[in-house]
Amino acid sequence: MAAPAQKLTTSQSLRAAFSSWRLGSVSLLSFSSGLPLGLVLTAIPFWMQQEGIDIKSIGLVTLAQAPYAFKFLWSPLMDRFAPRRGRKRAWIAIGQVLLAASVAALALWAGRPTMGAITVLTLLISFSSSTQDIAIDAYTVEVLRKEEQGAAVGARVALYRAAMYIGGAVVVSIGPKIGWGLAFVLLGLVFLALLPVTALAPEPEGVPPAPASLRAAVWDPFVSFFRHPRALEIASFLFLYKFSNNVAEALVRPFLGQLGYHPLEVGIATGTISLFANIGGTILGGLACTAWGVGRALWVFGVVQALAHGGYAVVAELGINRPAMYAAMGLEAGAIGLGTAAFNVLLLRITQKRFSATQYALFSSIFALNRTVAGPPAGVLIDALGWRDFFLLTIPMAIPGMVMLQRFVPWQAREIPETAEADLGAGEKVGAPVTAGALVRRGLYAAVLSAGLFYLTSAVLLALRAMHGGKAPFELARATAVMLHPARPSDWLDLVGPPVAGVVIGFAWAAFLAARHGIAARGPRG
Repeated sequence: MAAPAQKLTTSQSLRAAFSSWRLGSVSLLSFSSGLPLGLVLTAIPFWMQQEGIDIKSIGLVTLAQAPYAFKFLWSPLMDRFAPRRGRKRAWIAIGQVLLAASVAALALWAGRPTMGAITVLTLLISFSSSTQDIAIDAYTVEVLRKEEQGAAVGARVALYRAAMYIGGAVVVSIGPKIGWGLAFVLLGLVFLALLPVTALAPEPEGVPPAPASLRAAVWDPFVSFFRHPRALEIASFLFLYKFSNNVAEALVRPFLGQLGYHPLEVGIATGTISLFANIGGTILGGLACTAWGVGRALWVFGVVQALAHGGYAVVAELGINRPAMYAAMGLEAGAIGLGTAAFNVLLLRITQKRFSATQYALFSSIFALNRTVAGPPAGVLIDALGWRDFFLLTIPMAIPGMVMLQRFVPWQAREIPETAEADLGAGEKVGAPVTAGALVRRGLYAAVLSAGLFYLTSAVLLALRAMHGGKAPFELARATAVMLHPARPSDWLDLVGPPVAGVVIGFAWAAFLAARHGIAARGPRG
C-alpha cells in the first residue's frame, strides 16, 4: 500500500507554487484574457467618438458586449468537443486566433468606420474573448494543484488588470498618435505572440474523460453539483458573499461627485489608488489562502470586506477631505481584493474537472447576477437614508453570506471540508424518483416564476427610484411600461436578462430534483 502524501508546510507550498510553470502559464494566459475587455469597454467607444460617430450609435454598439453576460450558454460545447490532448488549450488557441483576426480587422475601417462593420467586429471580439475566458478558467481548474491556487489567483488578477489597462488606456493614448489602424494591428499581433504560451503550457494531470454526449455536457454538470449535500447553501453563498460589497460600490462615483470632489480626484482614487490596492489585496489574499487555509481566509476576509464600507460613511460625514477619501477608497479596494482572492480559490476547489468549463462559467454567472441586482436597491436606499446611513447599512448586509458560509465551512475550519469540494461522493436520494415529464413541467414552472419575479422586482425598483424620495407617486404600471420599452442599449440587456436567468434557474431546479430523487425509469412499451 502506498504511503500517504506528505503535507507541505506553508513555506514549502509557496516555494513550490512560485517555481511552477503551471502557475506561470495560467498567469500569462490571464494577460491574454484581459486585453480584449479593455479594448471593448474603453478603446472602441473612444475611437468611435474620435471618428465623429454620435453618442446614441456608440451606445448601441455596447450591446455587442452581451456575450460576456451569456457565455455560460455555450460553455458545455467546450467540455464536450475538443481534441483528446490539449482539450482546453485548443479552445484557448482558437480564441486567440479569432481575437488576432477580428482586432486587426478593425484597422480596415480606421479612417472610415461604419456602424454595421464596427458592431459586427465588436460582437466577434466579445464572443471570441468570452470563449477564450471560458477555456482559460477551465484550464486553470484542471491544471493547478491545491498549493498553487492561492498564488495563482493573485498573479492572474494582477496580469488581467494590467492587460485591461493596455487594451484600454494605452490604446486610447497611442491610437491618435500612431494612427488607429496601426494600433489595432499591433494589438492583434499581441494575441499571436501569446500563442506559444498556450502551446507550451503543461497538460493537466489526470483529467477525467470528456462527457460522452452534448446532453451529458449540458445536464450532468447541474446534476453532479446538486448531488453535493450542501449544494443549495454553496449556491446561496456564491450569490451572497460579495453582495454587500456590490451594493456599497454601485454608486461610489456619483457619491464622490455629489460631495463636490473634482473628476480628476475621483479618477486618481478609482483609477490609481483603488486599482493598486485591489491588486495588492488580491495577491495578499491568495497567499493567505495558502498560509491560513481557504476556510479561515473566507471568514476573516468576509468580515474585513464588510467593515471596510464604514470608511465611506466617515467620508460622507466629513465632506471634502481628500486624505480621508483616498484612504477610504484604498481600504475598500484592498479589502475587496482580499475577499475576491479567497472567493476565487473556492471556485477552483468546488468546480469538477470533468465539467470545468460549464460549472466554472455557471458559478461565475451566479456571482455576476449579484452585481446586476445590486445597483437598483442602492439607489432606493440612498434616497431613503442618505449616504452615511446607506454605507453603514451595507455592513450587516454581509451577514446572510456569512450564515451560508457557516453551513458548509464552519468558522473554526482551516480548510474547506472535503464534502464541500468538487469530487465528493453523491448524497443520498430522498423520496420517490421523478419522471422525465414531471422534471420538464417543474423546470418550466420554476423558469416562468423566476422570470416573472425578476421582472416584478425590476419594475418595483424602477417605480421606487422614480418617486425621488416621495416627491412623485408610486406608479408600478408606468415603471413596467418603461421596462418593456427599452430606450438605451443597456435597457435591452435588462429586458432579455430575466427570461435567460429564468431558463437557467428552471434547468437548475430540474437538475436538483433529479439529483436528490433520481429519474424514474420508463416502463416497458406495450
